[in-house]
Amino acid sequence: EAALRAGPIRLDAQYSAAFIAHAPLEPRSALAHWHDGGLTVWTGTSTPFRARTELAAALAVSEEAVQVVVPDYGGGFGGKHGSVVALEAARLARAAGQPVHVQWNRQEEFQGGYLRPAAVIDVSSAAGSDGQLTGWSFTNINSGAIGLVPPYRIPHQRVTFQPAVSPLPQGSYRALAATANSFARESHLDEMASATGADPVEFRLRHLDDDRLAAVLRAAAAEIGWGQHSEDGTGDGIALGMEKGGRVATAATVHVAPDGTLRVLRLVTAVDCGAVVHPDGLTNQVEGAAMMGLGGALFEAVDFAGGRILNAGLATYRVPRLADLPDVQVVLLDQPDQPSAGGGETPIVAVAPAIGNAIFRACGVRLRSMPLAPSGRVPAAG
Repeated sequence: EAALRAGPIRLDAQYSAAFIAHAPLEPRSALAHWHDGGLTVWTGTSTPFRARTELAAALAVSEEAVQVVVPDYGGGFGGKHGSVVALEAARLARAAGQPVHVQWNRQEEFQGGYLRPAAVIDVSSAAGSDGQLTGWSFTNINSGAIGLVPPYRIPHQRVTFQPAVSPLPQGSYRALAATANSFARESHLDEMASATGADPVEFRLRHLDDDRLAAVLRAAAAEIGWGQHSEDGTGDGIALGMEKGGRVATAATVHVAPDGTLRVLRLVTAVDCGAVVHPDGLTNQVEGAAMMGLGGALFEAVDFAGGRILNAGLATYRVPRLADLPDVQVVLLDQPDQPSAGGGETPIVAVAPAIGNAIFRACGVRLRSMPLAPSGRVPAAG
């Protein structure tokens, strides 16, 4: 508190993120078969050993009597953990005395699955007259502690995760709480850069001690052509983050029309996840994270009332489509002397703040809530 009070430049802001669904193209399903005193289930789960433990406990059998087979299945993105559908199939198969296949429909996938947690994040910061950050207070309510600690050099910090009672079921999602925490932190860093009269890239570099993180920041800025866009309504934004041992920086170019219509023109993501074993596979992961992150950044949100989801279908729940995809470029910074680290989740965390920061530079409107433009327009831009 003393550090926050002492800084001549002080900024307090609140950021938020909506509940969003995993919305896999393949809903959950399971086939269960009781035989020879044991159970075999075929199901698309990301955690088969956890599923076996849960099934054994719920069905009052030993774990040795349960076999979980995981065939090739569609994406889960953190949404297909555990044994929910497998347990439904197993109970029905035991009652029926024959194999039973349970297949959720699209509405059941939305209503019965858990969601990425919503978040309210309060941030306060202070900087000296020299533009150096001196104090930082960051409180995440509900969504989680992953990505809570900033990667920047700030002498006095208070970071807090405050759990809350959720009105909807919530659980794992790609990169967990690092998406919301990175959005709040990187948006706030841009706001502080503006308050101190500093360039957002230089402001970050000034507070970084991690050379690898600084390298991805410089690479993304160079590839986007930082500082070269001067057209009316066009702006660049940048954000960075660390997750699962990987480093990422995403730069975005957006255009905001006079009526507020938003177009994301370009996304550049620079990634350092240690030694790169399969460049093409890693590039695909980064591109997928960019497109998935676009949904949470711009328009994905669960609409609910009284604990019931009101937009439980792809006709009413907006997911990114190919027409939404901007020009996506990937820059891989190979570190052959470092152990390989997270490349699948890390690239998603900087997408939303990079777009939000680009919107501010394009039209001067600061958006602090995800999704940023659910109607396709920037509020108050016109």
